[in-house]
Amino acid sequence: MRKRFLLCSAQGFGNLVWQPLADIYRIGNGWLVKLDLAGIRLEDVEIKTKGNCLTIEGIRRDFQEEESHNYYAMEISYNRFRKSIELPVQLEHAEIKLDYRDGMLLIRIEQEVNKND
Repeated sequence: MRKRFLLCSAQGFGNLVWQPLADIYRIGNGWLVKLDLAGIRLEDVEIKTKGNCLTIEGIRRDFQEEESHNYYAMEISYNRFRKSIELPVQLEHAEIKLDYRDGMLLIRIEQEVNKND
């Protein structure tokens, strides 16, 4: 069954940022959010939470392989990105871990398990 997650209400970022694509998984003790973010550095990524909204923002910087060159085509966005995702849980007390692998930003959101649930 495919579920659709809502974008947070403050999604109006204007035209100056791009939004990476995301996959969201329910895992044993929380959530895994995977974002397609090839070419970024972890130190250029910031994670914010408010209520049940997770916001990922940062910048993808361009680099030059050759000293002198003229571009023929440029389709990759090299500027600020931002993505906000509304999850069905509150995130204030969640533990958030970042990993970056093969062009994917992995965000693990771990929550305490309530033994009364």
